Amino acid sequence: MEKQVTIYCKNTKSYHDYNLGTSLIEIFNDLKIELKFQVVAARVNYKVEDLNFLVYKPKDIEFIDSSVPSGMRVYVRSLSMVLAKAVSELFPQATLRIEHPISKGYYCRLVNMDQKLTPEIIVQIKERVNLIIAQAKRIVCEEKQTSEVKLLFAKQAQQKDKLTLFETLGTPYCRFFRIDDFIDYYNGVLLPSTDYLGLYDLVEYYDGLLLMVPNRDNPYVLEEAVLLPKMFDIFKEYVGWNKIMNLNNVGEFNIACRNNQSFNLIKVSEALHEKKVASIADMISERGEKIRFVLISGPSSSGKTTFSKRLSIQLMVSGLKPVVLSLDNYFVNREDTPLDENGEWDFENLYALDLPLFNQHLKQLLNGEEIEIPAFNFEDGKRYSNGDKLQLKEDSILVMEGIHALNPELILDVPPETTFKIYVSALTTISIDQHNWIPTADTRLLRRIIRDYRFRNYSARETIARWPSVRRGEEKWIYPYQENADVMFNSALLFELAVLKRHAEPILAEVPKYCDEYTETHRLLKFLNYFVPIHDREIPPTSLLREFVGGSSFRY
Repeated sequence: MEKQVTIYCKNTKSYHDYNLGTSLIEIFNDLKIELKFQVVAARVNYKVEDLNFLVYKPKDIEFIDSSVPSGMRVYVRSLSMVLAKAVSELFPQATLRIEHPISKGYYCRLVNMDQKLTPEIIVQIKERVNLIIAQAKRIVCEEKQTSEVKLLFAKQAQQKDKLTLFETLGTPYCRFFRIDDFIDYYNGVLLPSTDYLGLYDLVEYYDGLLLMVPNRDNPYVLEEAVLLPKMFDIFKEYVGWNKIMNLNNVGEFNIACRNNQSFNLIKVSEALHEKKVASIADMISERGEKIRFVLISGPSSSGKTTFSKRLSIQLMVSGLKPVVLSLDNYFVNREDTPLDENGEWDFENLYALDLPLFNQHLKQLLNGEEIEIPAFNFEDGKRYSNGDKLQLKEDSILVMEGIHALNPELILDVPPETTFKIYVSALTTISIDQHNWIPTADTRLLRRIIRDYRFRNYSARETIARWPSVRRGEEKWIYPYQENADVMFNSALLFELAVLKRHAEPILAEVPKYCDEYTETHRLLKFLNYFVPIHDREIPPTSLLREFVGGSSFRY
């Protein structure tokens, strides 16, 4: 009789015995589990594993589909590999670069093409992707000594960017993926075969193409692409800057750090930030006396507060007298706060602010009148008066930051010509390699985990548990209005993930290994392993990163 192992299936809420070495897909089929959408992977002891994973020890298993963030990542990675294989077959001399997420898809470029990318070529690529999917080719995960893996990738001219990454990983063995004779590397698990893929699209997007993926909430429909020209220009500018510094991927960054160039990278990155802030201040100053209100918006942990303080300094250099006001002062009393779909207080809702009072105050300020600024106590959820007064003089300018600052409904009663709008976000532009991008949300989540732990007494587990709700609020209340900005500011710093690594790893290590939040914790820890850590002692006290890791000379 074969030896057996007992697993607990969270989908069925029951225990089952299987022969040692049974695969996850065999268990899924045997239990006849029905998910809302197609199965793509499973959480095994809260770590995401592919469906070919073999079970040899007792495990808690939960099968997931692409409506789960972890599942969607599996789908998109697999789709990326099929796209890379299709490009390699059609244009062997070209290099596919999947640069960054934008417009609810993934912006891709074909480098070293001997012809211009045309709609006809995109159709040709899509037809080859469809063929590979229809052929139901196996996606095989292999593991070999890192030295041997490097030799394999060295033979593929378009995959040599992986070599610097493998060189700096410092692991004796390395996993990679194979479809037929095409190999690729990804920072997570993939689908078992290409026929698990279905919905996607490739559309022309500026000088490249946009890989469109299923909607996160309903994977039966595609996301709808939204043109974001201002956002695209910011990404393009910073990707170009990375090229000038010869730092296109994490491997090159790690080698630069090992060659004692990290301090120079910090100085150059901080100087670029300062130059951008000064440039924005100049833009405001050049608009003349009409601009009385500067509105700063951005998603969670984008660095809005420090940016507003640094901008205020540059405005003073331009001869203006900035006054900083937080929209948080205008929260309604807790009992008047709107409720979300779960009956919980929705503090991210626009109408959690007292819009009539806010607009009344702005009109009074425009008329030269003095107002009394309300204050909000977050502990008891009450608004009260502490006697603070505000009046704008002729050379004064009001700087306001908050997640709703770009929403046109916020300032319905204020003349548009009196406002200047700024969108701030951490748009990470360095990639792990040609096919593995760094989600911008990951940088912000790591910032928030560190800040919440250091300054707000929240554990990493608590912050991670709240993050999906924060993201839903951003999708509803921030992203639809980001292109309303007069200018965008990228708060990401080229070196910051190597600095955040030192701060985040011990905090993440406190998350219990048997809780739902450990899935995300494990992913973040694996992600941080790609970076050589660098110390933050060379980061200036006015750096935007100091808002999160501490040591800032600003008061918050």
